[in-house]
Amino acid sequence: MSDYHIPVLLDESVSALISDCNGCYADATFGGAGHTKEILSRLGPEGRVIAFDRDSDAIGNAPDDSRLTLVRSNYRFIHNYILYMSRRHGHSWHPDNIYGNTDRIRENGLDGILADLGVSSHQFDTPERGFSFRYDTALDMRMDSGTDITAADIVNTYSEEDLARILWMYGEVDNSRKVADLICRARKAENIRTTSQLDKAIGAALPKFAEHKALARIYQALRIEVNQEMKSLEQFLYGAERSLKEGGRLVVITYHSLEDRMVKNFIRTGNTEGRVERDLYGNTGAGMRAVNRKPTLPSEKEISGNTRARSAKLRIAEKIWTPERQ
Repeated sequence: MSDYHIPVLLDESVSALISDCNGCYADATFGGAGHTKEILSRLGPEGRVIAFDRDSDAIGNAPDDSRLTLVRSNYRFIHNYILYMSRRHGHSWHPDNIYGNTDRIRENGLDGILADLGVSSHQFDTPERGFSFRYDTALDMRMDSGTDITAADIVNTYSEEDLARILWMYGEVDNSRKVADLICRARKAENIRTTSQLDKAIGAALPKFAEHKALARIYQALRIEVNQEMKSLEQFLYGAERSLKEGGRLVVITYHSLEDRMVKNFIRTGNTEGRVERDLYGNTGAGMRAVNRKPTLPSEKEISGNTRARSAKLRIAEKIWTPERQ
């Protein structure tokens, strides 16, 4: 597990998640199995964990435990899966995607759902995955290698306007238009297929003493677009709300402001834009209530042992009702 990914805020997140040691829980982002194993260690014989991951590399991390059901799928489909298990039907679910014990899923909803967002250390540290500018490798960045669109496809086919838009929207790149212009100029000579080609193409737009920080933002924007991360997160939040029983916990660890803002807005208002909408009786559309008003942050000790934890924020919410949504 430690070679694949070090789980962040492990005790804080799992302690906030579990209310019933024989309950049914979901780890929406299985990865290196760190959070899943910790949840299982705290559950009794009747407890269950459903874990999701779209990365085929993660499947091999599954512990041999009959209480675990592992689903190879994007976590955005969590509610589809709960419906599938409770009704035993569903056209979008193929049995080959499901690994483990599926004998018991509570029809009244899950007791808790945990999601640790972002990229695993394994994905960052595997050169051929193309997530990091530290390696000269193919521009890939797909979390699911079975999907079609890669980062190379984006930098070579998107219009200059669309490139600037995603760089600003997903990476908060200040000079997004200049970066987009440089990419479009470079690709006229030859397709940009590797990380080193991209880095060279945009070199003139990188600040002199903050190249790595700027590159990190640019790569983040491309990765989010490749994997449709913000759309997946939005769909997951609505699906998680519907999948939880009343009193069930939603525990989410975010790593950048875009994710955190979306999660915070959803908990507060019931939508990801942060609009406060009320019905005729003054009720908001929020089906959750915040358990921790301010996010829980990793300790200095944890950060010193795992620098990738430094930007993590943990938000905890409890379901209070199921809003009627259009």
